[in-house]
Amino acid sequence: MKIWQLTLIGLLMCLTGGAMAQDAVLDTGNTAWILTSTALVLFMTLPGLALFYGGLVRSKNVLSVLMQCFSIAGVASILWLLVGYSLAFAEGNAWIGDFSRVLMAGVGKDTLHGDIPESLFMLFQMTFAIITPALVVGGFAERMKFSSMLLFSALWLLLVYVPVTHWVWGGGWLASMGLYDYAGGTVVHVTAGSAALVTALVMGPRRGFPSTPFMPHNMTMTVTGAGMLWVGWFGFNGGSALAAGGDAAMAMLVTHISAATGAMTWMAIEWVKFGKPSALGVVTGMVAGLGTITPASGYVGPGGALVIGLLAGGVCFNATMTLKRVLKIDDSLDVFPVHGVGGILGTLLAGVFSATSLGVFSGYGFADGITSMSGQVWVQFIGVAATLVFTVVLTWGILKVVALMTDGLRVGADEEQEGLDIALHEERGYDIH
Repeated sequence: MKIWQLTLIGLLMCLTGGAMAQDAVLDTGNTAWILTSTALVLFMTLPGLALFYGGLVRSKNVLSVLMQCFSIAGVASILWLLVGYSLAFAEGNAWIGDFSRVLMAGVGKDTLHGDIPESLFMLFQMTFAIITPALVVGGFAERMKFSSMLLFSALWLLLVYVPVTHWVWGGGWLASMGLYDYAGGTVVHVTAGSAALVTALVMGPRRGFPSTPFMPHNMTMTVTGAGMLWVGWFGFNGGSALAAGGDAAMAMLVTHISAATGAMTWMAIEWVKFGKPSALGVVTGMVAGLGTITPASGYVGPGGALVIGLLAGGVCFNATMTLKRVLKIDDSLDVFPVHGVGGILGTLLAGVFSATSLGVFSGYGFADGITSMSGQVWVQFIGVAATLVFTVVLTWGILKVVALMTDGLRVGADEEQEGLDIALHEERGYDIH
């Protein structure tokens, strides 16, 4: 072989090797964005969700809700480090991960996940593991024992959230089918919503429901928390791109459009139906819009997001009215009709509005190997159905086990009447002199 040929081969090998090495180099821009997104997603729970939920309950229970959100953040963080992250994201099999990342084994400062530190990827995913069981709190607010809540949240995280996360985001069987769930339609909202519904049914209603109206004690607190959720959701959906680029920007845009449309739709329905728009209605519609766009946020365009937000406001409003007024189920803070129904709706609509043939309502195409809208929607349906059935069965079983271990799930009648703040924590949210 001639010298010039050897030289050319050597240059090509250098260029190829350089490109391959470049794939494994940390990207500081992407890292900075996910660092920011991680803080935003934690901000959604603390203080966002805590304030949102805290304002919705009666004043005698406000600290109990704040305490539940804070303690879940602590317990979930420790469990995620010990074993949750490994079972969710280590290779394993189609159903569950393995133990290769227990206590972050083998992960150092320079270990990468793609082009960001694996420690950061683990932390970003931890914030999702925190908010999901915290959302379930809304289903049993004002009546569950603190000990029961802690044990239930820990078991539920490991037995429900972790496996579903692996199915969808950890390379499991739903990921292999081509399920579209960009930031948690099934993983977060369907699991939390259906778990809240099961918990409300198993525990029974608050004493006095439905004859006694349980009004929010502090709408200022609730609206403040709702605003934090809206802002934090940019990290929730935009951060799920795991990069600072066009995907993240579009995910943030469609998230905002759906939230705004959901809020205005709920407000308009309320205004027509009851004669006046309410602050509670507008913030609940916003949350419905956010939850519904979440699974679709990486796959749809602004036109699709507008329709998704419109449907979220209308469908979730009617689901809330039906659950409380017709079925008389005391899902205290409307977790299932807002998050559960929104997650189901958004996951299915991701299969519709990801199509590239809808003109101004087009998205960015179907999953690899799927060639039609019906094919994508069918995969979305399987994902929803599997997640829903799995969550319902496991949640029911966990509640039964916890009830045996803690001598019943709920506080006594006198404690419920007195309020959980004093009965369980010997504190008051407000001390008026």
